[in-house]
Amino acid sequence: MKITIIGSGYVGLVTGACLGDLGHHVVCVDNNKEKIRMLKQGEVPFYEPGLKELVGINFNEGRLTFTDSIKEGVAHGHVIFITVGTPPKEDTGAADLSAVQTVSREIAESMTSYRVVVEKSTVPVRTGRMVADTISRHIAPGIEFDVASVPEFLREGSAIKDFLNPDRIVIGVTSDKAAGLLVKIFEPLNAPLLLTDIESAELIKHCANAFLAMKISFINAVAHICELSGADVGKVAMGIGLDHRIGKEFLKPGIGYGGSCFPKDVKAFIAISKKLGYEFKLLKEVEKINEFARNKAIDKLKMAFDDKLEGKTMAVLGLSFKPDTDDIRSSPALDIINKLREENVSVRAYDPKALDFARELGVDAHLCDDVYSAVTGVDAMIVATEWPEFRNLDLPRVKSIMNRPVVIDGRNLFEPFRLEAMGFEYYGMGRKNKPVINYDF
Repeated sequence: MKITIIGSGYVGLVTGACLGDLGHHVVCVDNNKEKIRMLKQGEVPFYEPGLKELVGINFNEGRLTFTDSIKEGVAHGHVIFITVGTPPKEDTGAADLSAVQTVSREIAESMTSYRVVVEKSTVPVRTGRMVADTISRHIAPGIEFDVASVPEFLREGSAIKDFLNPDRIVIGVTSDKAAGLLVKIFEPLNAPLLLTDIESAELIKHCANAFLAMKISFINAVAHICELSGADVGKVAMGIGLDHRIGKEFLKPGIGYGGSCFPKDVKAFIAISKKLGYEFKLLKEVEKINEFARNKAIDKLKMAFDDKLEGKTMAVLGLSFKPDTDDIRSSPALDIINKLREENVSVRAYDPKALDFARELGVDAHLCDDVYSAVTGVDAMIVATEWPEFRNLDLPRVKSIMNRPVVIDGRNLFEPFRLEAMGFEYYGMGRKNKPVINYDF
């Protein structure tokens, strides 16, 4: 099938490459001419495992092409996916839909025959109505169209796997014709398919992300209770996660969630609910707990140094909000760096993939090209991202080159008793600093 993707950012490019890999003929559109030039030359503007190779294969085989012309894209695709950004507004946190509205108008002005226009960006409920209204006002008389919603559920770091092996596919439609075309596109994935109305599809995405953020904040609050009570959060998380009704996923305590989705989507869902007449106090608490979790690393540093941080040098390991991505948007690591600088602490930082974006953003730290340079001569190291590289550190070497062997393990990457036995001063999140008997039944 001929498909057009408008917006060649993270969601758009992954979607386009994967649909091309399923055998569809895909045109990806973006108004950033430099990005289109890069893509045509085989370069991908961000890191996602396997994406550069997948883009290259489908581009070379003619199933994936790139353009900066919406008119060209609309002429190509029978189905048009909108994957432009919906950033939060600074004043309310509500999603800024100006790009969605602009693209909807441009699609309408370019349409000469029937098209299905699909929201794939994360948008507030009732955005489909706005898209349909915008197209209706700008389309030539007599041309039919449908609007649909197919939310994405991609995780950065495993997006290709998530697309090609989804838990479910949600399709929100108002006509059988649109449903038939969209089912045909996604049928090869052989995944559970939920056909629903557009409003329900729009809400499903926000509900899913808000619920997962809530699980993270819940276990971070429990981690603090474990510290106060002498319990071990690792065992508590395992004990509740083995209940199939709860599940083990997203019960890993740490320094909070970040990235381009959870912070934005929680804020947007709060704003959506308020606009509809409901004060979503539960999600407001999720945000507060996340902020509390981000501050835990600084609190533990102050504990280790008797509140005397000024003049110290600290290493922050990890800048991306999670491993296997170079995305530093809303990363807890950046908050930690900013708070350390406010305390007049010198900061050295390292990340396996995110250094270029950190330099572009002007992160206020000395950015090091390898992990051992980052920890040389520091008074403490803070693990902010659970990269496998950090788990496999040469710890005796690390201890020998640090000024003081303080470890703030913001992701509970290490075994506390092992590090303490080696002479490190270890501070984890909600954990006992001694071995816990692990009975294997």
